[in-house]
Amino acid sequence: MEFSDVTLLIIAGGKSSRMGRDKRFLMYGGEGLLEHLARKAAALPLAARFLCVEESSPALQEIAERYGLTLVEDGVQGRGPMEGLARGLSRIKTDYALAISCDMPFLELKELRPLLKAVEGNDFQVILPRTGRRQPLAALYHRALADRFAAALKEGERKLGKVIDEVPHAFVDFSDEALFFNVNTAADWRMACGRLVNEQRPTPFVTISAPVSNTGKTTFIERVLPKLSEMGIRTGVVKGDCHGYDVDEEGKDSWRFKAAGAAGVAVVSPHGYFIEQRTETRADLVAIAARLTDVDLVLIESRRHGTAPRIELYRDCGELALQEDTAACFTKTKQDVKDVNEYPLDDSDTAVRIITFLMGHQKKNA
Repeated sequence: MEFSDVTLLIIAGGKSSRMGRDKRFLMYGGEGLLEHLARKAAALPLAARFLCVEESSPALQEIAERYGLTLVEDGVQGRGPMEGLARGLSRIKTDYALAISCDMPFLELKELRPLLKAVEGNDFQVILPRTGRRQPLAALYHRALADRFAAALKEGERKLGKVIDEVPHAFVDFSDEALFFNVNTAADWRMACGRLVNEQRPTPFVTISAPVSNTGKTTFIERVLPKLSEMGIRTGVVKGDCHGYDVDEEGKDSWRFKAAGAAGVAVVSPHGYFIEQRTETRADLVAIAARLTDVDLVLIESRRHGTAPRIELYRDCGELALQEDTAACFTKTKQDVKDVNEYPLDDSDTAVRIITFLMGHQKKNA
């Protein structure tokens, strides 16, 4: 089966209760989450495209018209995604529909081709991706389920898994969990924005920062570097130092060049090189990070400088002031920070998981 044989159902109810605002219109790069998915869907030769919403609005109508989507409103509001599925499946002409939640910014629809292949020669009514847990809102559904979903809703059942377990279904395993990362909370959105900015860069950056010195930024990086290396990720580090530094020992040729007035010195050996460049003003850490070659990732250690996405560390010293580009924070004692995912300061395994997520698609090239 090909994409031209299926209908797309974009499930975009609109409650966003955990987010606190309508996540369909969360903006990144001038484009909202819903429009982001609609644009990607328009590039595929699908049989038809439906936008399933709780209630229509001028903004939703505009997106539907622009991207060739047919609006389908819920029959009864407040019943969750099963209502959207029931209404959408009742409208399709194809045997199967690909149902996708609008809050998965990293899902590329073409990556779901294995679901279409799994249908061939089988009588499954649902084909679900699985990444340790199943993904019912990025799955393939047979149109016969419209009546079953409607009946379940009439009985007060809203859990998709309950209906799925009662019909012939199958799983297709996916190794990349980030494909199905969904934005439910403000903390999720911070993580998503951090990854999105890295997906626009040739080499991804992650800044490790803290409000005061002696928080443990260097130790934090030392702990994650071996784990990243074991994963095959070549990591460079750029460190900002407010105290100044001196690379060379007195008497070395490069030291003699500097002493004689050289504004910059480069030393190249069979195993590497370094460049020391004198500047009138502090060099931009991001610009220096961009000059590193043969690396898959750059970690920038700095108190106040660096770039998005940022991981903030806190060791009960100074004031924890999370910045706009903070994607996550690691603290010695729990701070109950708002709208940011918080983890123990010494949890290096989670730190690696967060960093590799924030790398974006570049991780695949490592």
